[in-house]
Amino acid sequence: MKSKNLILVGGGGHCKSVIDVAESAGFNIKGVLDTPENVGKKVLDYTIIGTDDQIKSFVEDSLFIVTVGHIKDAALRIKLHHKITEVGGKLATIIASTAHVSNYAKIGEGTVIMHQAVVNADAEIGKGCIVNTFANIEHDALIGDYCHISTGAMVNGNCKVGNETFLGSQSVMVNGVEIVDGCVIAAGATVRKNLKVKGIYSGSPAVLMIKR
Repeated sequence: MKSKNLILVGGGGHCKSVIDVAESAGFNIKGVLDTPENVGKKVLDYTIIGTDDQIKSFVEDSLFIVTVGHIKDAALRIKLHHKITEVGGKLATIIASTAHVSNYAKIGEGTVIMHQAVVNADAEIGKGCIVNTFANIEHDALIGDYCHISTGAMVNGNCKVGNETFLGSQSVMVNGVEIVDGCVIAAGATVRKNLKVKGIYSGSPAVLMIKR
């Protein structure tokens, strides 16, 4: 039987949002792992019960979800995912009760689909992603690993988002365009053509502001 017990790894603001989503999805949250100075404190109703160095002690009866946000890049999230799996931990996939995810979509391990998000038929989302509140992933879209699709972002049909990419709030990808790995798309930007250079993009249409 697959465990519904859940350990959250990371106790910041993003953790609060994931708590609400996980509760709605029926998970039993056992506690939070965070930095040593925060042990014993609470995040909403849940106690910080240890640090990420104690992950191994929970692998027998709990799943894990990384609740560190995508801050500048996905490096810390990736590091924590590896730390979990290297000691035999299993990552949960969490879908909010208010989200709509097509039966024909594929969602990777460690991904969280937040409230009111929509993932339509034949869309595929990689591992370790955040699909935030009111984000829309349309049919046949491909979202790489460790991406963050922010609040209200629109990924239209047949789009492809490279690994570790951040799409800002209310950004839009028009049908069929592709974004290379590791990009940051600013809030409100519109991606109208393929973005082939890793960097930070802004505007409508989106243009390269800083090469990374």
